[in-house]
Amino acid sequence: MKKNISKRLPQRTCVACRQVREKKQLVRLVRNADGSVQVSSGREDGRGAYICRQASCWQEGLKGDRLERALKTKLSQDTRERLREYGSEIGQE
Repeated sequence: MKKNISKRLPQRTCVACRQVREKKQLVRLVRNADGSVQVSSGREDGRGAYICRQASCWQEGLKGDRLERALKTKLSQDTRERLREYGSEIGQE
């Protein structure tokens, strides 16, 4: 007889709205060893932070220092602008 074991899905918190959601519903940003920040396309090494797939969360996360605190790094203006563009594109889907 097999037991009905429901697998718990990993959950993460959005750095902008602070809502806890399933990991796959969020976008992971990673600070690499060289200090650069990028959108994670898989399981990359580095310090990570999660943001909802909503444009408002991307704007809020990039507006202050929430994302910088979560990643423990300073975002350059170029990186901030690149992430802002990515957030506006993903928010339109």
